[in-house]
Amino acid sequence: MTNHSTLEQWLAQERETQARLDAGAGPGVARPDQIAGLTGLQQMQALLRGELPYATIARTLDFLIVEVDEGRAVFQGAPGPTHLNPMGTVHGGWYATLLDSALGCAVHTRMEPGRGYTTAELGVNLVKAISPKVQRVRAEGRVLHCGRQLATAEARLVGPDGTLYAHATTTCLVFDLPAQSRA
Repeated sequence: MTNHSTLEQWLAQERETQARLDAGAGPGVARPDQIAGLTGLQQMQALLRGELPYATIARTLDFLIVEVDEGRAVFQGAPGPTHLNPMGTVHGGWYATLLDSALGCAVHTRMEPGRGYTTAELGVNLVKAISPKVQRVRAEGRVLHCGRQLATAEARLVGPDGTLYAHATTTCLVFDLPAQSRA
């Protein structure tokens, strides 16, 4: 049974966030000059305000970032007919992409200026099928550890009624970004 109050709150937050993103930079990739000197958290907050572009894959796969904080990122997705596998449930790759986004962006919030990361390992456990009846799910990623060379994080994918659909972990390599040439 869906918690209608929670679903309505999620949908309201989604509408507000999508309007801000659409009125802002839209989908794309931030230029180096737009993010120079910003921490990862500052970059993610600017993205959420619509000041920096958001990842095009979010539009392609019908999900968006709705919250960020230090060591935390929340994505919300609308599983639909284009995400179904031949058995009529949502494809595991959709789960994995939503969870990977929450995990990676949570790690991103812990990056200092000039630092970056890349996923070295992603483990996803699907524990319940998402049927076409599920209107929205949320993936919340949280950083467990962020050091000079490695970061680890975990995420849960849940419905508005609290049903757990999947959980995931990641290990990311953390490194200094190459200096940008000033041609």
